[in-house]
Amino acid sequence: MKSVVVTGSSTGIGWGAAKVLTRKGFRVFGSVRKPGDGERLRRELGANFVPLLFDVTDVEAVNAAAKLVSDALAGETLFGLVNNAGVAIAGPLLYLKIDEFRHQLEVNLTGQVIVTQAFAPLLGVDAQRKGRRGRIVMISSVGGRNANPFMAPYCASKFGLEGLSESLRRELMLFGIDVVVIAPGAVATQIWTKAEEIDTSQYDDTPYRGKLENVLSYAVTNGPKGLKPEQLGKAIHHALITRKPKWRYTLTPEPLQNFILNTLPKRVVDRMIGGRLGLLRR
Repeated sequence: MKSVVVTGSSTGIGWGAAKVLTRKGFRVFGSVRKPGDGERLRRELGANFVPLLFDVTDVEAVNAAAKLVSDALAGETLFGLVNNAGVAIAGPLLYLKIDEFRHQLEVNLTGQVIVTQAFAPLLGVDAQRKGRRGRIVMISSVGGRNANPFMAPYCASKFGLEGLSESLRRELMLFGIDVVVIAPGAVATQIWTKAEEIDTSQYDDTPYRGKLENVLSYAVTNGPKGLKPEQLGKAIHHALITRKPKWRYTLTPEPLQNFILNTLPKRVVDRMIGGRLGLLRR
């Protein structure tokens, strides 16, 4: 049975990947941070799902989980590693707490390196393992190429992940291990229903108060119209099994908008976004 590790599998894209992969006959080792989530996923997804308990920033816990997977593989290679776990921190950069910015980068960038280092030997860096070399799928975002106001921490982490993935892909050519980036747009998950609960009071005395409310209102209205997690799961499955994958896949519910943002001059896009959010100076 082919085995894949999926980080951040309790909800959203990770849950969609675990659901699709287990139904395709894969054994999925899915990371969760709460034991209760692991038990729930075992009930939902069946015996092909094996929970791993760790936070991606905890080196010792990640290494312990890699040891469990190694034992289960019994000398075979790991078919794939899906680096999905992450957080999204929002706020105007001038007033954002530095600890929040550091946490964003620690989870979305440093955490990916911690996990990759721990599981790379199982993918085939350890030449003693038997089977085809595994593949790494990095979950980026359309925000890894186009940065929106108030999402600087998240977009910085995803821009960074794109560069990290490109360097890693070229380094791992030595071992025959490929790295594929998947960059989704909005995904319909519970995060959007929680957007209206975000406390923005720390920005009450800044010029951005009303502008933040515009962004949250847009998120609450349009977020649920995003891609289904299972759609991302199918894309991840494809990236893992296709013989010659693209180096990057973009999936968005609004492909025209994404095309426009990637082709128009940046100053034009600045004015479009600034006008919509009330950020243009009068």
